[in-house]
Amino acid sequence: MTDTPAPTTPIDAIRKALLGYRIMAWTTGVWLIALCYEMVMKYVYQVEGLNWIAVVHGWVYFVYLLFTANLAVKVRWPIGKTVGVLLAGTIPLVGIIVEQVQTREIKDRFEL
Repeated sequence: MTDTPAPTTPIDAIRKALLGYRIMAWTTGVWLIALCYEMVMKYVYQVEGLNWIAVVHGWVYFVYLLFTANLAVKVRWPIGKTVGVLLAGTIPLVGIIVEQVQTREIKDRFEL
């Protein structure tokens, strides 16, 4: 038996929150890679005009935060785990890896 309390949220709501989280984790990861590309182009090759990538990534990351917080509340993650998953979206590829691990754990835990 796990130490985590059982959710009071219906399974269908957890399934929808998980799907939203997964989509946003991948979207954030892709835009973060694009942001890294922009930084290399800007500071190594002095290419200008790619500043819009940072703006798009910022908004995508904000939406990722909302979707992740929504999932965290529904599955009752502890605050430390929630903060860790939120911060995972700030490191290239780590957000995608964490998404895979958390998805597997949630699917196993709630038999989705």
